[in-house]
Amino acid sequence: MSLIEAIILAIVEGLTEYLPVSSTGHMIITGSLMGIAEHPFTKLFEICIQLGAILAVVVLYWKRFFDVTRLQFYIKLIIAVIPALAIGFLLSDKIDALLESPLTVAISLLVGGIILLFIDKVFNKPVIDKEEEISYQKGFIIGIWQCIAMIPGVSRSAASIIGGMQQGLTRSLAAEFSFFLAVPTMFAATGYKLLKAYKETPKCLPTATT
Repeated sequence: MSLIEAIILAIVEGLTEYLPVSSTGHMIITGSLMGIAEHPFTKLFEICIQLGAILAVVVLYWKRFFDVTRLQFYIKLIIAVIPALAIGFLLSDKIDALLESPLTVAISLLVGGIILLFIDKVFNKPVIDKEEEISYQKGFIIGIWQCIAMIPGVSRSAASIIGGMQQGLTRSLAAEFSFFLAVPTMFAATGYKLLKAYKETPKCLPTATT
């Protein structure tokens, strides 16, 4: 991967991370067009820069995120991230195989876009507008919804926001919970990928370019 290719992927990530579209899917397509999508380092790079983008959420909401009086909030995030940790660990190899298929990404982006057109009409009777009203069970179910995003091309934020709305959260509260949930999720995904890359070194090291 060259410096220019890295910058292009970073721009794509920055433009898509905070929208209910799949930043991973867009980077896979971009990497495929540049001919670098199948390199192990590219996959690692894509995960790591997503964590960097998510950390911006921590900076933006740092007063709320590091509020020690919100113990239940942290517990809800831990419970919500459990499904992703379990499924990601068990199906890691199959997920990596899907990441190599731009066709899978394209289909997922198309289907996801159609779903987003109608989702507000499906879940249009929210009953929860405060974080304190989110139960542990609802947090866990939202975490299960988030796992759908392990299919390349499915937006993690869209999946978890839809999951929140399905559980009766307002759209704004569902979006906020989704952003906070991204932090432990991406930390776990990045840590696992880095560990896996370390074990596979030097295969995952970037190829020198001139």
